[in-house]
Amino acid sequence: MQGVGAIVLAAGEGKRMLSEVPKVLHQAAGRPLLRHVLDAAEGAGIEEIVVVVGRGAEMVRSVLGDGYTYALQEQPRGTGDAVLQGLPHISASCQDVVVLCGDTPLLRPETLVRLIAARREAGAAAALLTSVFENPYGYGRILRGDSGLVEAIIEESDATPEQKGIKEVNTGTYVFSREALEESVSRLQPDNNQGEYYLTDCIRILRSQGRRVVALTAPAEETAGINTREQLSLAEAILRKRECLRLMEAGVTIRDPETTYVDKGVEVGRDTVIYPFTFLESGTKIGRGCAIGPGVRICGATLGDRVAVQFSVIVESDIGDGCQIGPFAYIRPGSVLAGNVKVGDFVELKKAQVGQGSKIPHLSYIGDAVLGAGVNIGAGTITCNYDGVRKHRTLIEDGAFIGSNTNLVAPVAVGKNAVVGAGSTITRDVPADALAVERARQSVIPGWSKKKKKGNEENESE
Repeated sequence: MQGVGAIVLAAGEGKRMLSEVPKVLHQAAGRPLLRHVLDAAEGAGIEEIVVVVGRGAEMVRSVLGDGYTYALQEQPRGTGDAVLQGLPHISASCQDVVVLCGDTPLLRPETLVRLIAARREAGAAAALLTSVFENPYGYGRILRGDSGLVEAIIEESDATPEQKGIKEVNTGTYVFSREALEESVSRLQPDNNQGEYYLTDCIRILRSQGRRVVALTAPAEETAGINTREQLSLAEAILRKRECLRLMEAGVTIRDPETTYVDKGVEVGRDTVIYPFTFLESGTKIGRGCAIGPGVRICGATLGDRVAVQFSVIVESDIGDGCQIGPFAYIRPGSVLAGNVKVGDFVELKKAQVGQGSKIPHLSYIGDAVLGAGVNIGAGTITCNYDGVRKHRTLIEDGAFIGSNTNLVAPVAVGKNAVVGAGSTITRDVPADALAVERARQSVIPGWSKKKKKGNEENESE
């Protein structure tokens, strides 16, 4: 959007969150609150954005990165002062300046587009976004004149009892003409109960000059700010619902959206079915025709088409087409599964590469390992990858068969089409096509149980 800059206020202390983390960095739907606000601004086409930071400034910078301009509000002296710190960083080419609160994660890009258009079409000095709250406590109330134009905004702490009964509130989202903002914000004075520079006073100043101020009303669900953990949880639920609706509109079946948790930006292909109690976290991509859940958590992983996962956890791994995972499997970061791999119940993989069509059906740990195609891993197999100091690799080549209850002590390699007998502990490489068996000789003592029983009875009679 040409000629528009944005100042995002992210310097608030957020005392009611009772946290060492800046309020704007608390997460909802897998992203910090501030990130949601920036997404809305960028989604509206605003390219020039200044983030005003205060307490925890370095933490905010480290989370957002270098893609933004930052302005520092050294002392928390109100929203007007915060805008004063940010305004010099907006280039002269921006004739509209949007002011946003960093704790309003539910704001939609299309609402910002409408607000900017409302100011321009009315030729107004400013346009502000309002909502009607059944319980407006804590919000500035909108005072309108006989013409319906906004006359002023009165803060909760300065409002009369009659004014506190007004339900239309200021949401903290504005669009100013640059000239009007520069002129009015420079005249602010801290003559209020809080001793702060209120940005809301800009509206009164502009109206006293006969300048027009218009308002656009948006649903309360979209404009609510986050000040408490309870409000954070309510915003999380709304964002989660939006993401579920987005996926369903794109051809995904979600059996129960109320018990499905999808972070913002998760990608899921058509005809995939998501069952209850599934968590799809940030960075996850799932292909077409999959069956995910119930009871699944996928975090930052990529799944191909026709993958089935149930009662399992997959973290930062790549899963090929047609794989079957679970129940009760744990695939840890760095694992890569080719197509049609089976990882069954109570199997844990860690930095494991598993070739096409290989099977690890149950009760196994495969870590720091490379498995070829068509490998079969018997129940109870363990790659012993850690010697107490370093991790070592296990290599199992195409077509190998590993018998149940085998220990593979890395570094070790099992050759192509080799077989390892059940119950073996393998410490040396196994050549291709060979059989490796490592077991102690079995001893059988006839009648041992009867002799032991008789001895016990004689001891008890003494």
